[in-house]
Amino acid sequence: MAVKLTKNELKTQKDQLKQFERYLPTLQLKKQQLQLVIRQIYAELDEKTKERKRMIGNLDDWVAVFAENTLFEDSKKIENLVIPKSVESRTENIAGVQIPVFENLTFEPIEYEVEDYPLWVDTAIIKLREIAKLDALVKVLQKRADLLQKELQTTSQRVNLFEKVKIPQARENIRVIGIYLGDQQTSAVVRGKIAKKKLQGAGA
Repeated sequence: MAVKLTKNELKTQKDQLKQFERYLPTLQLKKQQLQLVIRQIYAELDEKTKERKRMIGNLDDWVAVFAENTLFEDSKKIENLVIPKSVESRTENIAGVQIPVFENLTFEPIEYEVEDYPLWVDTAIIKLREIAKLDALVKVLQKRADLLQKELQTTSQRVNLFEKVKIPQARENIRVIGIYLGDQQTSAVVRGKIAKKKLQGAGA
Protein backbone atom coordinates (compact mmCIF):
# COMPACT_ATOMS: atom_id res chain seq x y z
CA MET A 1 0.00 0.00 0.00
CA ALA A 2 1.38 3.40 -1.04
CA VAL A 3 2.23 5.65 1.87
CA LYS A 4 0.70 9.14 2.05
CA LEU A 5 3.29 11.83 1.40
CA THR A 6 2.14 14.24 4.11
CA LYS A 7 3.52 15.74 7.32
CA ASN A 8 0.83 13.93 9.33
CA GLU A 9 1.88 10.61 7.80
CA LEU A 10 5.53 11.41 8.54
CA LYS A 11 4.64 11.89 12.21
CA THR A 12 2.60 8.65 12.19
CA GLN A 13 5.51 6.69 10.69
CA LYS A 14 7.99 8.16 13.20
CA ASP A 15 5.67 7.31 16.11
CA GLN A 16 5.26 3.74 14.80
CA LEU A 17 9.02 3.35 14.39
CA LYS A 18 9.57 4.43 18.01
CA GLN A 19 6.93 1.94 19.14
CA PHE A 20 8.45 -0.90 17.09
CA GLU A 21 11.98 -0.13 18.35
CA ARG A 22 10.74 0.03 21.94
CA TYR A 23 8.80 -3.25 21.68
CA LEU A 24 11.45 -5.27 19.80
CA PRO A 25 13.92 -5.63 22.75
CA THR A 26 11.06 -6.96 24.90
CA LEU A 27 10.26 -9.59 22.27
CA GLN A 28 13.95 -10.50 21.90
CA LEU A 29 14.28 -10.88 25.67
CA LYS A 30 11.19 -13.09 25.77
CA LYS A 31 12.60 -15.22 22.96
CA GLN A 32 15.89 -15.69 24.84
CA GLN A 33 14.07 -16.55 28.06
CA LEU A 34 11.90 -19.15 26.28
CA GLN A 35 14.96 -20.70 24.61
CA LEU A 36 16.76 -20.94 27.96
CA VAL A 37 13.84 -22.57 29.78
CA ILE A 38 13.20 -24.99 26.89
CA ARG A 39 16.85 -26.08 26.99
CA GLN A 40 16.56 -26.65 30.75
CA ILE A 41 13.38 -28.72 30.30
CA TYR A 42 14.95 -30.89 27.58
CA ALA A 43 17.99 -31.43 29.80
CA GLU A 44 15.68 -32.56 32.62
CA LEU A 45 13.72 -34.74 30.20
CA ASP A 46 16.94 -36.41 29.10
CA GLU A 47 17.97 -36.96 32.71
CA LYS A 48 14.59 -38.42 33.73
CA THR A 49 14.46 -40.66 30.64
CA LYS A 50 17.88 -42.08 31.57
CA GLU A 51 16.74 -42.50 35.17
CA ARG A 52 13.68 -44.42 33.97
CA LYS A 53 15.85 -46.70 31.82
CA ARG A 54 18.06 -47.40 34.86
CA MET A 55 15.01 -48.21 36.97
CA ILE A 56 13.63 -50.52 34.29
CA GLY A 57 17.07 -52.09 33.95
CA ASN A 58 17.20 -52.70 37.70
CA LEU A 59 14.01 -54.69 37.38
CA ASP A 60 15.99 -57.33 35.49
CA ASP A 61 17.04 -58.60 38.90
CA TRP A 62 13.36 -59.15 39.58
CA VAL A 63 12.58 -61.14 36.44
CA ALA A 64 12.66 -64.44 38.27
CA VAL A 65 10.38 -63.34 41.09
CA PHE A 66 8.08 -61.42 38.75
CA ALA A 67 7.53 -64.67 36.93
CA GLU A 68 5.60 -65.73 40.02
CA ASN A 69 3.08 -63.00 39.16
CA THR A 70 1.72 -65.20 36.39
CA LEU A 71 0.80 -67.79 39.00
CA PHE A 72 -1.46 -65.37 40.90
CA GLU A 73 -5.18 -65.15 40.30
CA ASP A 74 -6.11 -62.28 37.97
CA SER A 75 -7.56 -60.28 40.85
CA LYS A 76 -4.30 -60.62 42.78
CA LYS A 77 -1.79 -59.77 40.06
CA ILE A 78 0.66 -57.01 40.99
CA GLU A 79 -0.62 -54.58 38.37
CA ASN A 80 -3.92 -54.54 40.27
CA LEU A 81 -2.05 -53.26 43.32
CA VAL A 82 -0.57 -50.27 41.47
CA ILE A 83 -3.38 -48.19 39.95
CA PRO A 84 -2.62 -44.51 39.26
CA LYS A 85 -5.41 -42.19 40.38
CA SER A 86 -4.49 -38.66 39.38
CA VAL A 87 -1.59 -36.38 38.54
CA GLU A 88 -1.25 -33.48 40.95
CA SER A 89 0.21 -30.36 39.39
CA ARG A 90 0.21 -26.60 39.66
CA THR A 91 0.80 -23.92 37.05
CA GLU A 92 3.52 -21.34 36.74
CA ASN A 93 4.01 -18.39 34.44
CA ILE A 94 7.02 -18.52 32.13
CA ALA A 95 7.36 -15.53 29.80
CA GLY A 96 3.61 -15.02 29.85
CA VAL A 97 2.75 -18.69 29.30
CA GLN A 98 0.88 -20.76 31.90
CA ILE A 99 2.55 -24.17 32.05
CA PRO A 100 2.05 -27.17 34.36
CA VAL A 101 4.48 -28.18 37.10
CA PHE A 102 4.42 -31.81 38.24
CA GLU A 103 4.00 -32.30 41.98
CA ASN A 104 2.82 -35.86 42.56
CA LEU A 105 1.07 -38.92 41.20
CA THR A 106 -1.53 -40.41 43.51
CA PHE A 107 -2.63 -44.03 43.48
CA GLU A 108 -5.88 -45.76 44.26
CA PRO A 109 -5.77 -47.04 47.85
CA ILE A 110 -5.35 -50.79 47.59
CA GLU A 111 -5.56 -53.15 50.52
CA TYR A 112 -4.25 -56.67 50.31
CA GLU A 113 -3.57 -59.52 52.65
CA VAL A 114 0.14 -59.86 53.23
CA GLU A 115 -0.13 -63.61 53.64
CA ASP A 116 -1.55 -63.86 50.08
CA TYR A 117 1.74 -62.70 48.57
CA PRO A 118 5.44 -63.54 48.77
CA LEU A 119 7.80 -61.15 50.58
CA TRP A 120 9.03 -59.42 47.42
CA VAL A 121 5.62 -57.94 46.54
CA ASP A 122 5.90 -54.94 48.92
CA THR A 123 9.18 -53.87 47.35
CA ALA A 124 7.84 -54.52 43.84
CA ILE A 125 4.88 -52.23 44.48
CA ILE A 126 7.22 -49.44 45.61
CA LYS A 127 9.39 -49.89 42.49
CA LEU A 128 6.40 -49.89 40.13
CA ARG A 129 4.99 -46.75 41.76
CA GLU A 130 8.33 -45.00 41.36
CA ILE A 131 8.36 -45.84 37.65
CA ALA A 132 4.74 -44.71 37.24
CA LYS A 133 5.57 -41.38 38.94
CA LEU A 134 8.55 -40.94 36.67
CA ASP A 135 6.35 -41.62 33.63
CA ALA A 136 3.87 -38.98 34.84
CA LEU A 137 6.67 -36.47 35.42
CA VAL A 138 8.07 -37.06 31.93
CA LYS A 139 4.63 -36.48 30.38
CA VAL A 140 4.26 -33.18 32.24
CA LEU A 141 7.77 -32.12 31.24
CA GLN A 142 6.97 -32.89 27.61
CA LYS A 143 3.78 -30.85 27.84
CA ARG A 144 5.78 -27.95 29.33
CA ALA A 145 8.23 -28.15 26.43
CA ASP A 146 5.44 -28.34 23.82
CA LEU A 147 3.63 -25.28 25.20
CA LEU A 148 6.83 -23.23 25.38
CA GLN A 149 7.94 -24.35 21.90
CA LYS A 150 4.62 -23.12 20.51
CA GLU A 151 5.07 -19.76 22.24
CA LEU A 152 8.70 -19.57 21.05
CA GLN A 153 7.57 -20.09 17.47
CA THR A 154 5.02 -17.27 17.77
CA THR A 155 7.55 -14.96 19.46
CA SER A 156 10.23 -15.72 16.85
CA GLN A 157 7.76 -14.86 14.08
CA ARG A 158 7.01 -11.53 15.77
CA VAL A 159 10.72 -10.75 16.21
CA ASN A 160 11.30 -11.47 12.50
CA LEU A 161 8.27 -9.35 11.55
CA PHE A 162 9.60 -6.37 13.51
CA GLU A 163 13.26 -6.80 12.50
CA LYS A 164 12.77 -7.62 8.82
CA VAL A 165 9.47 -5.94 7.89
CA LYS A 166 7.97 -3.35 10.24
CA ILE A 167 11.10 -1.40 11.26
CA PRO A 168 12.76 -1.33 7.79
CA GLN A 169 9.39 -0.43 6.22
CA ALA A 170 8.81 2.45 8.65
CA ARG A 171 12.37 3.76 8.08
CA GLU A 172 11.92 3.59 4.32
CA ASN A 173 8.55 5.37 4.53
CA ILE A 174 10.12 8.12 6.66
CA ARG A 175 12.94 8.48 4.09
CA VAL A 176 10.54 8.65 1.13
CA ILE A 177 8.18 11.13 2.81
CA GLY A 178 11.15 13.24 4.00
CA ILE A 179 12.58 13.43 0.46
CA TYR A 180 9.18 14.33 -0.99
CA LEU A 181 8.47 17.02 1.61
CA GLY A 182 11.99 18.39 1.16
CA ASP A 183 11.51 18.57 -2.61
CA GLN A 184 8.15 20.27 -2.09
CA GLN A 185 9.72 22.84 0.22
CA THR A 186 12.54 23.49 -2.24
CA SER A 187 10.05 23.88 -5.09
CA ALA A 188 8.01 26.30 -3.00
CA VAL A 189 11.11 28.39 -2.29
CA VAL A 190 12.07 28.41 -5.96
CA ARG A 191 8.53 29.36 -7.00
CA GLY A 192 8.54 32.10 -4.39
CA LYS A 193 11.80 33.54 -5.72
CA ILE A 194 10.54 33.41 -9.29
CA ALA A 195 7.30 35.14 -8.31
CA LYS A 196 9.24 37.77 -6.39
CA LYS A 197 11.47 38.48 -9.42
CA LYS A 198 8.41 38.77 -11.65
CA LEU A 199 6.83 41.20 -9.22
CA GLN A 200 10.04 43.18 -9.05
CA GLY A 201 10.26 43.16 -12.85
CA ALA A 202 6.69 44.29 -13.19
CA GLY A 203 7.29 47.15 -10.82
CA ALA A 204 10.41 48.36 -12.60
